Amino acid sequence: MKTWTRRSFLETSAGLVALTALNSFITKNKKSPKLAFSTLGCPDWTLSQVVRSAVENGYKGFEIRGLKGEMFLPNCPDFNTSNLPSTLRLLKDNDIKVINLGSSANLHFANEDKRKSNLDEAKRYIDLAQQLDCPFIRVFPDDLPPDQSVEKTLDLIISGLVTLADYAKGSNVSILLESHGKVVYKDMLLKIMADANHTKVGLIWDFFNMWVVTKETPKEVFATLHQYIKHVHLKDANLVNGKPAYCLIGQGVAPLREAMDSLKEANYKGYYSFEWEKKWYPEIEEPDIAFPHFAKEIIHYL
Repeated sequence: MKTWTRRSFLETSAGLVALTALNSFITKNKKSPKLAFSTLGCPDWTLSQVVRSAVENGYKGFEIRGLKGEMFLPNCPDFNTSNLPSTLRLLKDNDIKVINLGSSANLHFANEDKRKSNLDEAKRYIDLAQQLDCPFIRVFPDDLPPDQSVEKTLDLIISGLVTLADYAKGSNVSILLESHGKVVYKDMLLKIMADANHTKVGLIWDFFNMWVVTKETPKEVFATLHQYIKHVHLKDANLVNGKPAYCLIGQGVAPLREAMDSLKEANYKGYYSFEWEKKWYPEIEEPDIAFPHFAKEIIHYL
């Protein structure tokens, strides 16, 4: 596994060019923005390729949602017992953090077998996150099944979050619920967070996932949920026949400026993570284009 360090990269002219805009922003503002991206945007890359891109483009971290085609991270060779030390060394040598592990665990199921399977998956992710010194794992709410009441579904989600948070006691890992699927209305998410009422439970705010369904403005959503927001997903899209057609940041209709202004006004300290959904939409731009573009363009919103 080849190690790409910031020093070795910056010795190349290409590296200097790629970081010019970001370094100018940092100098002007006397601090570095905490940029990240999700590996959902580079589904075929190895961990070394992910780290190299992060270094080249001035990112401070990345979240893992699959590696080299494997979506269940505990099965990834990079994280097995024999390879974990070299993986940790790669991250340390490059001053890069894994900031979130994106599980596929859904918390809305009432069926006991499905519920146990999803909770067990999330627990495996908590264990792995602790090994990687990663602060968060992501879980989904996710559906509002027509054969059970909304109240029961929300109670199942709340119970699942508390179960996972209790499991994570004694670790440095917290469980974040992403605004995703059908559970994207601010009042639903507020009830979940308030009733879970756990120090190890928080929200990933994907403002676009919410806005495209509910049309609740980012400003009003943030005012309602800000105290629970620990991590942020950013994306842009145009709407084609009512459905999102993902595009590069600044080229779509997502109310990105309003969302970013709300975060800035609240002095948000977390990561701004680019969720480029290349895994699900292979027709969109390649990561070699999308990742540098995000790092360059997002500084205009910070």
